Amino acid sequence: MSISLQKGQKVSLSKDNAGLSNIIVGLGWDEVQQSSGGKILGSLFGSPKQAVDCDASAIMLRNGKFVDKADLVYFGNLRHQSGTVTHQGDNLTGAGEGDDEQIMIDLARVPQEYDKIVIVVNIYQAVQRKQHFGMIQNAFVRLVDARNNNEMCRYNLTDNYSGMTAMIFGEVYRHNDEWKFSAVGQGTNDPGLGELSRRFC
Repeated sequence: MSISLQKGQKVSLSKDNAGLSNIIVGLGWDEVQQSSGGKILGSLFGSPKQAVDCDASAIMLRNGKFVDKADLVYFGNLRHQSGTVTHQGDNLTGAGEGDDEQIMIDLARVPQEYDKIVIVVNIYQAVQRKQHFGMIQNAFVRLVDARNNNEMCRYNLTDNYSGMTAMIFGEVYRHNDEWKFSAVGQGTNDPGLGELSRRFC
């Protein structure tokens, strides 16, 4: 049975799922639909609205710190060098049901020096396109046991993130040889993944 998490809540992944290894981190979001009046005005003034392109990424931390750009798993580096974290590919629009992007993690094989994997989403070219997370709704992150596709937990982000260009959705972390997940839900004004990752240096 899936556990519905609130902001700041933590849950053990391995305690209730014996032998857990491969997990799917599913992320989803929908773009807030603009009123037809807004669309008409945009076309009249020659500024057709661009789709909001959200990009999910995993930032792998060693002893709680981001130390190497090779530890970023995102659309430009789909597989970590250890082979334990894999991005399933970029979704440019967020259209469709279910997960928009997925990140696979082999918890059993994550090298011991990595103690935390931060799951983040940023808006591609947010500053240039004048886009922010106030234009996004129904955002969520969920963790699924890849053995049986059972959803273990889900966190629906319900705060007002207007003006924010990047989001820390949650953290998968190792504590006393046990894997846990923390629902973070923190918005930032970082213009891109590079700036966002430096928060963890």
